[in-house]
Amino acid sequence: MSIRRTAGIVASLAAATGLLAACGDDVESYPDGRVDYVLPFDAGGESDITARLQQQPLQEVLGAEVSISYQPGGGGALGWSELTRTNPDGYTIMGHNLPHIILQPMLRDDAGYQTEDLKQVYIFQSTPNMLAVPADSDIENLDDFVQAAEAGDVSIGGSGDYTANHLGTLMLADMAGVDLTYTPFTGTGDAVPALLGGHVDALMTYTPMAHQLGEDIRPLAVATEERMPGLEDVPTFAEQGYDIVDGAYRGVAVPQETPDEIVQTLADAFAEVNEDPELVSQFEEQGFVLENYGPREATEFTAQRSQEYEDLLSRLGML
Repeated sequence: MSIRRTAGIVASLAAATGLLAACGDDVESYPDGRVDYVLPFDAGGESDITARLQQQPLQEVLGAEVSISYQPGGGGALGWSELTRTNPDGYTIMGHNLPHIILQPMLRDDAGYQTEDLKQVYIFQSTPNMLAVPADSDIENLDDFVQAAEAGDVSIGGSGDYTANHLGTLMLADMAGVDLTYTPFTGTGDAVPALLGGHVDALMTYTPMAHQLGEDIRPLAVATEERMPGLEDVPTFAEQGYDIVDGAYRGVAVPQETPDEIVQTLADAFAEVNEDPELVSQFEEQGFVLENYGPREATEFTAQRSQEYEDLLSRLGML
């Protein structure tokens, strides 16, 4: 081997060693700058409310500024697709939702990402599905709703395509044997005005909307095993003859190449925030259900749900 070639190899190794050391320093000092918490939905929905409640305690735990921004489109698909091309340094984290990140790539060729492209950090909260109509609707209960659907086409709005709202609508239509027209909106923030403005007959939305909208809406059913605290007057789907227990699970994800040490730092931060008494109280007041799935548990839970949804959609002839 020539002296020149040997010198080149030594220089390359030295450069690589220096790069690894720099990366190691970056991991150890993380975070030493602002963390951008991006939501792939419009402002005003459950993901936004959650992030706003987390923002201050998260800043205190991380010792860094946390900014919140929005990148809506495609029921979240635009943002999650962009996340796969984001620098995996931990300074951009993105809210993610199940079943959205499962169903979109499962059912759409143009989703722009695969479920496994997103590295799970934490799942911190869930919101069950809830069927609601405007308060002045002639539909008084779930039986009335099904009868209206049997008599003619009934439209239901919800947050995005291939989301928990969409899936809940498919489940109800299948179990009730009726046709329901589902209209996807970019987020709950857009879906609610459509309901109150009479553009859709009902919403398959999430339980926090019962607290936020109060007397403006009439909840017909919640997709929980038992009636929820604070919503004791709202019957479950199950007690009305429809075995529907489902909703959205919310957390954060990063690009797949993000170092495990950074992922764990973020996971530990969200776990600590979930123990904040004030945040816990605010979650409960909003109708949120507290969840605590770390990186490994969140990944396993996602895989489990993926199989369940695949089985369901195969039975419905959608795969």
